[in-house]
Amino acid sequence: MPAIAGPAASRESSGGDELGVNEVRRSDEGGGGRCTRSGTLKRRSSAGSPISPPSPMKWKSPRRCVDSSPRTPLVEDMGCADEIVGVHQLTVKRKLMDSFSAAPCWNPRKDASQMSVVKEVLHVSKVPSAVVCREIEQNRILEFCKSCVEQEKAGSLYACGCPGTGKSLSVEKVKLLLFEWAREAGHTMPDVLSITCTSLGNTSDIFSKMLGSHQMQKKTKGPMTSLQLLQSLYSHKQQSSDAKMMLVIADEMDYLITKDRAVLHDLFMLTTLPHSRCILIGIANAIDLADRFLPRLLSLNCKPMVISFRAYSKDQILRIVQERLSALPYTVFHPQALELCARKVAAASGDMRKALCICRSAIEILGTELAELSTTNATAPLAENHSLNQMAASAWDLSGKENDIVRIDHMAAALSKTFKSPVVDTIQSLPHHQQIILCSAVKLFRRGKKDTTIGELNKSYNEVCKSSNVPPVGIFELSSMCRVLSDQGLLNIGQSKEDRLRRVTLKVDQSDITFSLQGVRFFRNCLL
Repeated sequence: MPAIAGPAASRESSGGDELGVNEVRRSDEGGGGRCTRSGTLKRRSSAGSPISPPSPMKWKSPRRCVDSSPRTPLVEDMGCADEIVGVHQLTVKRKLMDSFSAAPCWNPRKDASQMSVVKEVLHVSKVPSAVVCREIEQNRILEFCKSCVEQEKAGSLYACGCPGTGKSLSVEKVKLLLFEWAREAGHTMPDVLSITCTSLGNTSDIFSKMLGSHQMQKKTKGPMTSLQLLQSLYSHKQQSSDAKMMLVIADEMDYLITKDRAVLHDLFMLTTLPHSRCILIGIANAIDLADRFLPRLLSLNCKPMVISFRAYSKDQILRIVQERLSALPYTVFHPQALELCARKVAAASGDMRKALCICRSAIEILGTELAELSTTNATAPLAENHSLNQMAASAWDLSGKENDIVRIDHMAAALSKTFKSPVVDTIQSLPHHQQIILCSAVKLFRRGKKDTTIGELNKSYNEVCKSSNVPPVGIFELSSMCRVLSDQGLLNIGQSKEDRLRRVTLKVDQSDITFSLQGVRFFRNCLL
């Protein structure tokens, strides 16, 4: 006789039915045609067999997308979530690949054309997009030109300075700014005549060029020179009211200094005539050209406006080189190499053209070194060549960018080709231990000290020797070597009863010692 189910059994049975319904619903929502456990539970319930409770399902947190926010709705389908994450990862990889392909890496071993691109950027004839570090001088020249154009009044200006200080570049930049200002302000832009005086066959040919820019035809009777025609033109009021002014830029004006100084004098005098419409800008290296060669202009109170271009400082040279190199998508020079070049050029002359030539020379030295390395690898035996290639590949992976850029030793070699200093030659010809003493002194004075004692110098010397596994000499031998360096004009040694307490100072610049010793790897590591 079947047993009557109690309340607990009825609740269990009803619970199983509800569970079966829920499982069926989940199966229907999933869209599958699989057999679910709900049908089995129903059949067991109808047969009266005992119902076993279902095993609990492992709960999994719905996965969010990588770029989701806290308010993003959850993705319940795990397959969909995995697909979204996979698509996102592919998108990120594609963006990274595009960024790497858009910005090429510096690899002159594989792409030799990169060397040519860098040398072209650093060439003297390459006009930079912006003339930096000469903003004050450019503003003064521009204001002078604006005043002449607005008042329709002639005038003269003289830009002077040492070679390579940006005079010609600044004047060319001012010419472009003047064009832009005249167009915006509604003024008539003057005709521009740029002359390089060294290209003239005869110094008086400059007047013929000026006359040709006025498009004048010789209608007067009798022989008249170009200078006389210009003087006649500027001495009488012109009939045409729309006559333009003329901006004459005379570069390398030193070439016009003749024995009688007549050409230079007559050129400046053209701007003093009553109806002159000539704006003259002269560019030369001589700072006192107006005072020495144009005394009559001073007596007539017609001295030109003088703007002096000072030599570039270390920071200015460094900024200009970095401004040029910023056009490249990769790093070519080690920062300390550029700083060494800027310091040496600023201390010598401040000539920016020389700094650019030194940087180009350093690039060529790097190219020669890489070519020699590739030749060595190519001529090595096959097995050895294979191992060398593996070593080179691993070296490139670890520090290829550090090895294939212009380092301090490349820049030091380029500087030594350009500057031949007796101090540098003296330091490079010293014995090894005397060079170590100078290196130790530089390391001491970098800490802010102005002088030291032989005892402190001996400690620094011993530290350098210990770090390099070089047997040091005793303090008495070091004291005698310091006296030898003093006799050669490299050190200054004071007086004291004990040698250990004698004061020591450098008589040469630290940069000269650094430059002299940077070519040797031993000292390059010590001076880092």
